[in-house]
Amino acid sequence: MGFNPYNVIIRPVTTESALELIESENKLVFLVDRKFNKRDVKRAVEELYDVNVEKVTTLILPGGMKKAYVKLSPEHSAIDVATEIGVF
Repeated sequence: MGFNPYNVIIRPVTTESALELIESENKLVFLVDRKFNKRDVKRAVEELYDVNVEKVTTLILPGGMKKAYVKLSPEHSAIDVATEIGVF
């Protein structure tokens, strides 16, 4: 059984603060499955959206969900990826 990136990413976060990060810091924000680590999140984003990821930061929310902040490399635009996945 291989790696399935659709099991890692639950959905993109579309709050106002997440949209500001897309525009100002070239970051995408996702809710991810808690059992996956930063390397898994990086691999999933790179495979699903055909981009290069520079850095992944995660945190556990009070409700038990895991949020991942994914910083894209400068040659890729978070705005373009967000438009592609329907955030805008």
